[in-house]
Amino acid sequence: MNHAIRVHEYGGPEALVWEEVPVPAPKAGEALVRHKAIGLNYIDVYFRTGLYKAPSLPATIGMEGAGVVEAVGEGVTNVAPGDRVAYATAPIGAYSEARTIKADRLVKIPAGVTDEQAGAMMLQGMTACFLLTRTYKVQAGQTILVHAAAGGVGLIMVQWAKHLGATVIGSVSTEEKAKLAKAHGADHVVIGTDALPARVKEITGGAMLPVVFDSVGRDTFLTSLDCLMPFGMMVSYGNASGPVSVPDIGVLAAKGSLYLTRPTLATYTAKREDLEYCANALFDVVAKGAVKINVNQRFALRNAGDAHRELEARRTTGSTILLP
Repeated sequence: MNHAIRVHEYGGPEALVWEEVPVPAPKAGEALVRHKAIGLNYIDVYFRTGLYKAPSLPATIGMEGAGVVEAVGEGVTNVAPGDRVAYATAPIGAYSEARTIKADRLVKIPAGVTDEQAGAMMLQGMTACFLLTRTYKVQAGQTILVHAAAGGVGLIMVQWAKHLGATVIGSVSTEEKAKLAKAHGADHVVIGTDALPARVKEITGGAMLPVVFDSVGRDTFLTSLDCLMPFGMMVSYGNASGPVSVPDIGVLAAKGSLYLTRPTLATYTAKREDLEYCANALFDVVAKGAVKINVNQRFALRNAGDAHRELEARRTTGSTILLP
């Protein structure tokens, strides 16, 4: 038996349909993975609504999962049946009890990491890795801003940045989330964004910030630019409030010759060596206890629509998983 959540027409959470699908057979270079835990990520919402287009409809969405290899296709040598594995990569298809995926996109889960942790942390954790160590190499002594600091990526980034020796300012939407971000190491937490540039100026003694990590998108973009020092970098890596439109790039010049980048995990893990770098770095900080993975919400896979409603209403904190 195999069931999956599929989207037949783009729309709201009600567009997520639980239905029976065939168990796929792995082709050459592929592995069949039976999921134990599936990560919930905001990119799943984009594929459900059509902001990001699926190759075709109906489509099984989802980018991240952990499970056990059941079979491998011809030529696969890096994994074998019985291996515990995880992934966070295209193509979509994780919202299923079992799926096939290219074996070179899989990493083995080390001892000491549970299936639930692996299912929850790969996409968010590897995103935190490339943002902090490659997109902008955060250095000890720097002060940075992390938006949505109590979210899945945000909580990991706060902890990881503290591990690197940075001072972290986190922006959140509620008092409850502020307490959570503080509990995970944020040095300063700001609720809302209206007064954020003024608070950043106060915290930094007027120096402002070398980098802002912004997953919110449209609602925070210009405010984020106002928090940067000259030559600072704006890292816009999400669209939770809607896509960012920048009709005049002259705004970057006016605000101090700023840099703007829109990075993706797919690009930063496209090469096998880059995937292994991010996965191993993530496993390392988790094993050291520098980063704790908080699975704060669990939903049955068949109830993925409820999970999406909670995520979009900003009622989730840390990581959320779907259980087949």
